[in-house]
Amino acid sequence: MPNLKAAIKDLRQSKKRAVRNKLIKDELHSLRRYFRQAVESKDATKMKGLSATLIQKFDKAVQKKILKPNTAARYKSRMMQKVNRLGK
Repeated sequence: MPNLKAAIKDLRQSKKRAVRNKLIKDELHSLRRYFRQAVESKDATKMKGLSATLIQKFDKAVQKKILKPNTAARYKSRMMQKVNRLGK
């Protein structure tokens, strides 16, 4: 347990941030799962809509430093490969 006032405040802030970050990561995870289901069912319209939403969410997560840029780029690249493969 922290002893200094500043350390107590920092702990309080980091707990709030952790909860907020977890919500965003959970949302990304569920959207990725829905995207995989759309790929399996070969639903092109649903897949394109989800991919656009996911790209926005990934970019926002990188902007807020929840995800690292290369991690988001890797996910987006793999997702777009699936979209392009099914689109042909």
